[in-house]
Amino acid sequence: MEDNFYQLEAKTLQGKDVPMDQFKGKVVMVVNTASQCGLTPQYEGLEALYKKYKDDGLVILGFPCNQFGNQEPGGQKEIEEGCLINYGVSFPMFDKVEVNGKNTHPVFNYLKSNLGGLFGSRIKWNFTKFLIDANGKPVKRFAPITKPEKIEPYVQQLLAKKK
Repeated sequence: MEDNFYQLEAKTLQGKDVPMDQFKGKVVMVVNTASQCGLTPQYEGLEALYKKYKDDGLVILGFPCNQFGNQEPGGQKEIEEGCLINYGVSFPMFDKVEVNGKNTHPVFNYLKSNLGGLFGSRIKWNFTKFLIDANGKPVKRFAPITKPEKIEPYVQQLLAKKK
């Protein structure tokens, strides 16, 4: 098990390997997403947050997941089109992953082991959000129903600390 966020990597929707160390010095929010979820409109809030703070050092990483209610059944093309067309998502989107169980993606294993939730470390639903500070340390986990705008004060705090 990796003990450092920057040692991990993930594949983009386009199949390109991305080492997490390319986000060193940035405040990172990792979110498990789904295109057909009641919470899918959160893409809008995430995109607004990203646009507002990306120049200050915020990056949001979206990880589509089909483990909850079969709400991300599509492949790369459908996911990409849904994110882009419906919500204008411009932050990095990764390949579909599992966030629970034996095939859990290493990024989520790492985050869950560092930030257990209300019900232990298992992720309960789409749009669980994890905030990582500019040094790669996971600092806060947010429930799926927590709207991105409610997370803004935490983002501002972490961005202020990195200056």
